[in-house]
Amino acid sequence: MLHVLIVDDEAPARRRLRRLLTPMEEAGRLRIAGEASDGVEALERMKETPVDLLFLDIQMPEMNGFDVVERLDPARRPVVVFTTAYDEYALRAFEANAVDYLLKPISRERLEEAVARAERAAERPDARQAGDERIERLLDWVEAQTSARPSAEPASGPYIQQLSIPYRDRILIVPVERLVSAEISEGIARLYVLDEPAGVGKPRLRQHIVSYTLDQLEAHLDPSRFVRVHRSALVQYDHIRELIPWFSGRYKLLLSGDHEVIASRERSKMLKERLMM
Repeated sequence: MLHVLIVDDEAPARRRLRRLLTPMEEAGRLRIAGEASDGVEALERMKETPVDLLFLDIQMPEMNGFDVVERLDPARRPVVVFTTAYDEYALRAFEANAVDYLLKPISRERLEEAVARAERAAERPDARQAGDERIERLLDWVEAQTSARPSAEPASGPYIQQLSIPYRDRILIVPVERLVSAEISEGIARLYVLDEPAGVGKPRLRQHIVSYTLDQLEAHLDPSRFVRVHRSALVQYDHIRELIPWFSGRYKLLLSGDHEVIASRERSKMLKERLMM
């Protein structure tokens, strides 16, 4: 029996998929282990409950479906079936890498095919391995497509030494030394900043939403101190605490404040060479 998690930020879409899966659940082929309304909640649920089959929406706020898959532990990664409304970029990604997806509104026939493939993958290690390899190629494809886009021109003057961050009814002035990482998802940029030291204990990491893009920020930060480790993440070298082997030549970076970021395959190689000098 497959344990299923449904991830979609739209409640009607979750209800429809659950309804379509009900006959299979009644037949004993699967059990719906739960639902999640965003990527962060999905990752938390999968830490708590084993999942064999993940129905994963692509377009979600804060963390999209590709970002969720990159953060899954490869040793515990379930079979993934992406769900999406018509999105030319996403469909090209799936079809270029033979990764299973369901186009909304999901039909009963296509859902049956997806579940049957997941059942075969659960029974046959070779089918499961082939699915994992397709997922890894998909993530490489997404990374390559994004890396090919033109980036902002570097600043011609001195690099910035502090950041101005809107916070409630005021503006915070934060030295760049406290910037751990800058990340973007679904067009929203977030800065992860360490609080000023306040005695004993672990430093606290705060998240701030800003209006400028990651490309704009990267162009004004000193490249000897900051590095783009992923299409959606920029980190400060001094805040990298550990490089943890991940999958397909990638590393998971453990940063100050116990924050984690996955580096692309190309950047993982570069980081290993630089940090082991």
